[in-house]
Amino acid sequence: MDADRNPSRAPATADCRAVELRQYRLRPHRRDALIELFDREFIEPQEAAGMRVIGQFRDLDDPDRFVWLRGFASMAARRRGLEAFYGGPVWARFRDAANATMIDSDDVLLLRPAWAGAAIAPKTSRAERDGSPLPDGLLDATIYYLREPPADALLELVRGAMAKTLAAAGVLARGWYVTETSVNDYPRLPVREGEQVLVQLALFRNLAAFEAFARSGIWAREVAPRLAPFLARPPETRRLVPTARSALRA
Repeated sequence: MDADRNPSRAPATADCRAVELRQYRLRPHRRDALIELFDREFIEPQEAAGMRVIGQFRDLDDPDRFVWLRGFASMAARRRGLEAFYGGPVWARFRDAANATMIDSDDVLLLRPAWAGAAIAPKTSRAERDGSPLPDGLLDATIYYLREPPADALLELVRGAMAKTLAAAGVLARGWYVTETSVNDYPRLPVREGEQVLVQLALFRNLAAFEAFARSGIWAREVAPRLAPFLARPPETRRLVPTARSALRA
């Protein structure tokens, strides 16, 4: 694809064949400082290196967690992009300020779309660096821990009942990712290993829409029991609100 042949061109989100779900544990009261730095300095330089900053978020339920998604045209493009950015002048200039906000940045899942066309596809453009107000949107990011690599029966459930239930709830965008089992060939940035996961991303218009869906109980009644046989342990759900410059927003 073009972005893979041309490392300086970031792929569209829908074309990212490798995706990182990155969850950072921050020092108390430092999240806004990291977000301000990230939104101002780290988006365009990463995309100039051939990576796509898919979205960045505050965790609604944890004031000291910052979550973001980064995509790549391929694993080879990932290595090239990471080498270019983390070996470049922007990271050298701002890394100390970024790292000073963090306790841990190693909670990273390396993923790929669950099937061709499963990637989430934002329909909005990113805000400029102009102090824009916080956008609407609530991203439900749920991590399902699997007993084994995703079987056809699980993917049929995802593409069928799970997709239809979210569509009926009026989600604005949705995507599904599974573990990318390739070796992490950029060990400077660790990723979690030895796990099989399915990650579901569902973008709701706002918190009220998400809460209405949760109160309806339809997921618990019609989807959760069918998912249970595939799970090694209970899933984790993150309720995420986009930063001012997140491209994944309502």
